[in-house]
Amino acid sequence: MQKIQIALEGKTLTATLFDTPTAGGILKILPVQGRVEVWGEEIYFSIPVKMDLEENAREEVDVGDLGYWPQGPAFCIFFGPTPASTSDRPRAYSPVNVFGTMDQDVRVLKEVQSGAFIRVAPLKP
Repeated sequence: MQKIQIALEGKTLTATLFDTPTAGGILKILPVQGRVEVWGEEIYFSIPVKMDLEENAREEVDVGDLGYWPQGPAFCIFFGPTPASTSDRPRAYSPVNVFGTMDQDVRVLKEVQSGAFIRVAPLKP
């Protein structure tokens, strides 16, 4: 499985990508950078990838999931409830392709504010 490195607000985190078409599409455009938006306990930023929803796309996700939101298109990191949540689990605004998971505790992302700079790159073995 491919690993990626996420640099955000002076923190460096890693994530593991799943073997999915979305993960493959995102890997092709790395490294990518931008400014994040915060929506509840989710951060996301626009990426230059056009993918369709996969068969297993869903709105309710797990803490630490990486999601691709086709309407953005955006790279999303879920770390807790969002305004769309009906429980303590994260819920996307609309279905996302879950393409990976964070390797560390994502509670550190609660400190991130909209406008923060993010850079995502493949992690060299």
